[in-house]
Amino acid sequence: MSGYLGLVLGIAGLVSAIGLSADNAYAADETRQEEPVGQPEYYVEDIKSTMMKHIAATVDDEGVFRMLDDKTGEELVLKFVRIHDPVRQIGSDIYFACTDFHVVGEPDKLYDLDFWMKDNTGGLKVYQSKVHKEPRKSLLYGWYKQPRYTFVNDQIEYLY
Repeated sequence: MSGYLGLVLGIAGLVSAIGLSADNAYAADETRQEEPVGQPEYYVEDIKSTMMKHIAATVDDEGVFRMLDDKTGEELVLKFVRIHDPVRQIGSDIYFACTDFHVVGEPDKLYDLDFWMKDNTGGLKVYQSKVHKEPRKSLLYGWYKQPRYTFVNDQIEYLY
């Protein structure tokens, strides 16, 4: 017998002698009690990926994102710009991302849209969106984003 083959056969015999086999390992797993499965953890990449999937599923063929402004009732016709850093977790099961979109044809006219996500189906899904900041124009500074609300202890407080 060659040295390598002898070594392999020796290890196989040892495993057999002490009772390590796939069947015994499986039986040992069966006797273990199942640990309770907790809430899945999501990270920055998961939140941003969920946002990008939501945007991709929502935009039309020209990349236009449409959203009803819950305050004015106006349909917003927008193009995605970016996701703000940081994204975050609110409480134990809600995740949050803030984004910028510009009005189609007016790249300086930015809306800040907020999105809330939750795992109800085995993956994060957007369940709420709101206009956080709307574009306003100043003679001195040009376009800026005027906040409609702020957050205090992760709760919305309307400014007007």
